[in-house]
Amino acid sequence: MPREYYSVSEAAKALGISVDTLRRWDRQGRIKADRDQGNRRVIPATEIDRLRGEPGSAHLSARNRFNAIVTDVKVEGLMAQVEMVVSDPVRLVALVTRDAIEELGLRQGMPATAIVKSTSVMVQH
Repeated sequence: MPREYYSVSEAAKALGISVDTLRRWDRQGRIKADRDQGNRRVIPATEIDRLRGEPGSAHLSARNRFNAIVTDVKVEGLMAQVEMVVSDPVRLVALVTRDAIEELGLRQGMPATAIVKSTSVMVQH
């Protein structure tokens, strides 16, 4: 039977981030953490899956992930441009297909994660 919750250190390892980063993400609302009976943070498996992307995808270190807020989406023909604020003033601009925008439901103001792999960028929410 699959586990429902992971300790902070197990979750951090699974996500390729430090425990301090995971705690900071919890305080910032970037990850949903619950508390166990001893009032320790525990991370639902669903949150780990959400942050890692689709099952079976290659593991990427935290250096390759940019949690951001979508600030602009421009769709023209088959292509689209997505602009995200990673941390003010750092912005990331990605060119993606119109289909990707529609599939992800990307719109201004929503949180998203840009995953940089080699020379391509994937966007998920």
